[in-house]
Amino acid sequence: MSAESELTPRLGKVARRELALHGITRYDQLGARSRAEMLAIHGVGPKAIRILDEELAARGQSFAD
Repeated sequence: MSAESELTPRLGKVARRELALHGITRYDQLGARSRAEMLAIHGVGPKAIRILDEELAARGQSFAD
């Protein structure tokens, strides 16, 4: 897992690691992606999507869909 990731530790270790492997370490990188794209990543499930939704909303951002 990248030490440079700004993603919340509320996400599981596997989800954070897999997102980093897909080049996702910042919230602003999520806005161009849909929830379906995110769910297709190993280790990213409905709970991770809910957490990311909450984190994005707190920043005035959202997924593409």
